[in-house]
Amino acid sequence: MDLRPADPAFTRNRQPFTKDALLPVPSALAAILPRVEEIVREAGEIALEYFRHGEPTHAEVNLKAGGSPVTEADLLIDHFLRAHLEPLAPELGWLSEETVDSPDRLSREALFVVDPIDGTRGFAAGDPCFALCVALVVGDRPVYGIVHAPALEQTFIATRGDGATCNGAPIAVSTRKTLAGARLAAPESFDATLRRSGLEYAAQPRLPSLAMRLIRVASGEFDVALARENSYDWDIAAADLILHEAGGVLTDLLGRTPSYNQATPRHPALAAGPALLQAQLIEAAGPAPHRT
Repeated sequence: MDLRPADPAFTRNRQPFTKDALLPVPSALAAILPRVEEIVREAGEIALEYFRHGEPTHAEVNLKAGGSPVTEADLLIDHFLRAHLEPLAPELGWLSEETVDSPDRLSREALFVVDPIDGTRGFAAGDPCFALCVALVVGDRPVYGIVHAPALEQTFIATRGDGATCNGAPIAVSTRKTLAGARLAAPESFDATLRRSGLEYAAQPRLPSLAMRLIRVASGEFDVALARENSYDWDIAAADLILHEAGGVLTDLLGRTPSYNQATPRHPALAAGPALLQAQLIEAAGPAPHRT
């Protein structure tokens, strides 16, 4: 993705969003949400055409400039989603991992944030824990999110103020009260820090999809999770809302809530979990200068 620097020309046309900011979803956008879900499910069928459980994909795989993989399926799904989502609300902006970025999105009150396949490396290797992620962001926060894992036959959805579901059934974060012994998913760098701190916990599998790692916290399968720095809006926006509506919290290690649709849509290290556990996790994971 071609990310441009945050200079005045890139940001000068942005209009602050205030109208309906505290409502669950602006009514004009609420009407399109059932169709958004249908489109994402249809896109999931494209992914399954190229996915082979436990075996390498037959899709063409290339490396992007930073070394991360992109498959033929990523690009086809990106094209499909844009072709079908944009006509639903032409006034919305667009931000996707597989589409060249445009400063135009910064002048929009709302936009789609899309990851055609989150967990591409796992998808290409035959790991079913990948997901299609679409969020509707109004102002700088998501008001609707869908994380669709077609190979797992799981679809997680949240609308702001209405709770979160998996395949239509409500989900909620863990009710655990103490971090010691918790089911925790973390990158190796954090894992080493936590072990050195003396914390004992049940390490969870390192899923290829960051969105699905956050979703496992939202569903209560994991108690807490950490993410290293440099995740992007498309990696986390949909899962962030689902986690929030399931009763959880996602912040950086200073306790700041992610803000979306910024000039550079990249985020620092993040911690996710029920509020009480998440606060304990920040204390355990954050080096002294990062603690508040």
